[in-house]
Amino acid sequence: MPEISLAERGESPEPPEAWQSGDEARGGIDIGARLLKLRKSRGLTLQDVSAMTGVSASAFSKIERNELSPTISTMQRIAHGLEVELVTLLSSGEQGGAVSFAGRRSISRAGGGSKHTTGTCNNVLLCADLKNKRATPILTTVTARSPDEYAAWAKSEAEIFVMVMEGTLIVHSRLYEPLELNKGDSVYYDATTEHTWTSKGPTDAVVLWVLVDL
Repeated sequence: MPEISLAERGESPEPPEAWQSGDEARGGIDIGARLLKLRKSRGLTLQDVSAMTGVSASAFSKIERNELSPTISTMQRIAHGLEVELVTLLSSGEQGGAVSFAGRRSISRAGGGSKHTTGTCNNVLLCADLKNKRATPILTTVTARSPDEYAAWAKSEAEIFVMVMEGTLIVHSRLYEPLELNKGDSVYYDATTEHTWTSKGPTDAVVLWVLVDL
């Protein structure tokens, strides 16, 4: 599960392994340029966006320069603070703000989707072209084997549904004992409590999860 970094909390910087840089981490999407363009178009300073998103000015600057690859949890905070959709920041291509209408739909074919990779998870945003939606479906391969691989645990204003497609997933929470989920198992929980995910065993867990904004 994408983590919230200590750097973003205005505390000590997180270790380099919690981030990735380059096209591999960004999945071919220039997130930094996209955020820089958005900030400049609104006439905002780094201090302004820091106050709006809760991400430190120094961390935001590094994200704009593509020196840090933010997790999905971090991008959700940025999207919420800037009042844009998460898929607008992470999906491939520039897309206009589509208006919601009855009967709309989006289809993601096998192997498709918008990729976003971190040091602990390989994520693919599904149906990323559909705008103005509260729920974001994501297919994730969890590469982390220990909570210690996360600089900090995730926490966001959202609810999460997770179903394990392959392997064994361990859901760690500050409220509950670690929860083991095997293929076909699912869980729905409040993401405002710190949590994180790890895989158990030699095979990476593959999960389909839905991030629901509150």
